[in-house]
Amino acid sequence: MSKLAKVIPIVSASAELEDSAQFVSMYQKQPTIYPRAVKGWFASWRWVFVWLTQLLFYGLPWLQWSGRQAVLFDLDAQRFYIFGLLLYPQDLIFLAALLVLSALALFFFTAVAGRLWCGYTCPQTVYTEIFMWAERKIEGDRVARMRLDQQPWRWRKIWRKGAKHSAWLSIALFTGFSFVGYFTPIRELATDLASWNLSGWNAFWVLFYGAATYGNAGFLREQMCKYMCPYARFQSALIDKDSLIITYDAKRGDPRGSRSRKADSAAHGLGDCIDCTLCVQVCPTGIDIRNGLQNECIGCAACIDVCNDVMDKMGYAKGLIRYSTENGVVNGWTRLQMFKRALRPRVLIYGAVLSAASVTFAASVAMRSPFKFDVVKDRGALARVVEEGAVENVYRIQIMNRTEAPQTYRVAASGIDGLEVVAMPASAGPAAVTSTSVSLRLPFVVAQGLAGRSVPVMFAVTGVEPTSGTSADRSAIQFEKSTFFIPR
Repeated sequence: MSKLAKVIPIVSASAELEDSAQFVSMYQKQPTIYPRAVKGWFASWRWVFVWLTQLLFYGLPWLQWSGRQAVLFDLDAQRFYIFGLLLYPQDLIFLAALLVLSALALFFFTAVAGRLWCGYTCPQTVYTEIFMWAERKIEGDRVARMRLDQQPWRWRKIWRKGAKHSAWLSIALFTGFSFVGYFTPIRELATDLASWNLSGWNAFWVLFYGAATYGNAGFLREQMCKYMCPYARFQSALIDKDSLIITYDAKRGDPRGSRSRKADSAAHGLGDCIDCTLCVQVCPTGIDIRNGLQNECIGCAACIDVCNDVMDKMGYAKGLIRYSTENGVVNGWTRLQMFKRALRPRVLIYGAVLSAASVTFAASVAMRSPFKFDVVKDRGALARVVEEGAVENVYRIQIMNRTEAPQTYRVAASGIDGLEVVAMPASAGPAAVTSTSVSLRLPFVVAQGLAGRSVPVMFAVTGVEPTSGTSADRSAIQFEKSTFFIPR
């Protein structure tokens, strides 16, 4: 019997690919999140901080202080007014110190209780909350908004969407106007706006900041927190197992399952979680907190409020979702035990550094000199001989008045025996810079022994009371080094 030859069919590769290939997109469209309204203890606190932050932001530019705007960053005049404090560009060290303090505070509070900043006071969270409030008032709560988006574009949908966006634009433009009011006197800005006489740059920044608010709070929302905010990326380095975070008690809640209020969960082998998914529906970033802590969680605690409400209705104990620590949930610790573990070396170090830096910053601002001066030697004539053979050097002294009242200053110099200062008291107007010429004279007898040398001298400028001539503030004295040249 002869063996039959094995036949291997030859099929075109392109034909096989056409039959089996499927197009797989690497891009997934961002699903629309419809956060559900929630009431509760933490929701009330969120609105407290919304009111506090916005009253501060919108109200500060309108406050008056000594006849001027209380908080004004006048970039044209290069003067920054913060209530009674007047700062110049040379004082930006205070801004750098403030940024360092903010970073230390962020480290401290994150190590203690997670993303408190994100959940309650971050501008992205605050304005998103305001925009969602307007959205709910016009379009309704979660289910109503979902139905509205699925409806065809008819009159009801058009006017509701139009009203919502009109409200958003109004809030955004007022926010942009208030922001510009920190850099341009807001009362002048309001007058110019009312008369349609707004300058080009002011109009640009009002529209730019308004557009940023409109886009971030109205459309980007959770995407800013999930994809753009760097804080979410390094929070894992700041949070440990003893940090107070929003947690789901899996031991108590699982296995999950729906049931009636009268059903015995133990008899059905179920935990306290009824799998209602309300914790997901109220989350502004759309995550399921039951899956554990995630980068997207902003710590707003909306899931705690809604879960506690469900537990109340079911007759179960609250706290299935609660503020706790990872170690506290695993080990079943009480609040006192978790509080004791919260005072760990890491937190104590952060707190000590933050406290020391805060005290140092406050002391530096309080002890800040009311003026600043610079000494520049006259390069046109290094030295000259005047009457009786005395040697004279000329200097230019520039004095910056850091107060909002006219000041008078006395100039003195030391470093050489017999050195005489030829200068009248210098005056500077409120928040002004003045320049005055000062001559130093050295008698011939002393100069003869120092011929051909440049001798260090020390200038001292003291604020004086114009009427009495006495020192207005004995601590207000500044020193600056220079040199005195004696020719051969």
